[in-house]
Amino acid sequence: MSETITGLTRGGESWTPSFVTELNHKTCIGCGRCFKVCPRDVFDLVERDDLDLDDDDDSAEDGFDDDVMMVMTIKNALDCIGCEACSRVCPKNCHTHAPAAI
Repeated sequence: MSETITGLTRGGESWTPSFVTELNHKTCIGCGRCFKVCPRDVFDLVERDDLDLDDDDDSAEDGFDDDVMMVMTIKNALDCIGCEACSRVCPKNCHTHAPAAI
């Protein structure tokens, strides 16, 4: 059994950070809330077309028009401090978090 990274709050309580591991680009609306709230520059706003989403069909029925759509991507995952602020402000629940092993 592996141990996970833990810390202490200022009040002395044990706390296990949960680090961002994935961001669902298909549900992301590019609102920028996670980018704004992140204290560590973990995210970046990119054009949806720049991502390799492995879509089976790029037809007009995908729900996206021809305008450029911006979405968030994880730029510096190793800078994440595990505060989960990004997932608390995300209106589409795009972020996945997990504790990290020591």
